[in-house]
Amino acid sequence: MAIKKEQGGFALLIAVIFMSVMLTLGLALGSLGYKQQVLASAAIESQHAFYAADAALECALYADQQLNLFANPGAPRPSEAPRMMCDGILATFLPAFPDGIISWSAARWVITMRLSLDSGTRCADITVDKRTPAPGTTYIFSQGYNVSCATVTAASGDARFSSRGLNISY
Repeated sequence: MAIKKEQGGFALLIAVIFMSVMLTLGLALGSLGYKQQVLASAAIESQHAFYAADAALECALYADQQLNLFANPGAPRPSEAPRMMCDGILATFLPAFPDGIISWSAARWVITMRLSLDSGTRCADITVDKRTPAPGTTYIFSQGYNVSCATVTAASGDARFSSRGLNISY
């Protein structure tokens, strides 16, 4: 009579365990690579936003210090704020402030405008707070975006973009 030997499937069990470990390792490395790519992309976009803010701040400094564009015109209240030109593009006013003036008095005025930079691919908002009693202080805040001004204006809750701000006072 022949003795029947039953196969236990031990080799199959080892193969399944080995494949499970390899699949887990592959998924972990894939997830890590994806996260690294997302972080690197976010850092690059943040840098673009910073450069837009810096370029707009430099334009505003030039317009104020060299062209005296933001000098308080005195009474009566002006009909609209002066517009500066940067990179050959004339600044526009924000929809919330169609005349560009946030507040005005004989001693202080605060104006805001939006600049399209880098051939329309980047955007920056500038706010200038000019206080005129001697010696006077000027505050300039620049908010740069890594997307076009049209994207910033039409931004809804699902829009994603980076913004960075810079300010200076003198």
